[in-house]
Amino acid sequence: MPFYEPSEKMFQEIQEHLKEITIILKKKQQLNPDDLFCDNQEFMKIMNISKRLAQSWRDSGFIGYCQLGNKIYYRLKDIQNLLNENYKPKKK
Repeated sequence: MPFYEPSEKMFQEIQEHLKEITIILKKKQQLNPDDLFCDNQEFMKIMNISKRLAQSWRDSGFIGYCQLGNKIYYRLKDIQNLLNENYKPKKK
């Protein structure tokens, strides 16, 4: 089997693709929690709660949400705020 040696042009194209991928990954890592949403299943898994309790929290206004058709979404920032508001610091 002969040794494969890419041409200079192919090498440049690969480098350009890698630069594009790097830029995309850096942008994704810097996403603001205000821009990220999770659905009801992810929310229940994160909070380790039942479907019924998630519904109760929505009904009481305990957590903000958005509903599109039958799908329910929560803003990651709202989940973080909920946890921060109910955080009990360690006693000294």
